[in-house]
Amino acid sequence: MTNQKEESLKEAKRKERRIKEDAERLAKEQVRKKAYLTREQAIEKTWKANKTKRSENRATEEIGQSARDQARKKALFVEEQTIAEAQEARKLKAKKQSSYNQ
Repeated sequence: MTNQKEESLKEAKRKERRIKEDAERLAKEQVRKKAYLTREQAIEKTWKANKTKRSENRATEEIGQSARDQARKKALFVEEQTIAEAQEARKLKAKKQSSYNQ
């Protein structure tokens, strides 16, 4: 009988130890999951912030590029207009020269 009581006592202690270990394992797993979710949320938050910043930078760059394009077009137009006026002036000068020579 004593042997059977000792075995029952050992079995009860094993069960208690297993229950305690399972509880500890579950607690550790919950801590790991929480840490994982926290990391994932931080990564997502950073990713969204970077995405927003890239969008803002792209919008600013597009505005700047548009302004540069307009300035370049205006400068090209002014240059072409100056060339045309210079050509017209040369034609008039040549015409006057030829009328004086005749």
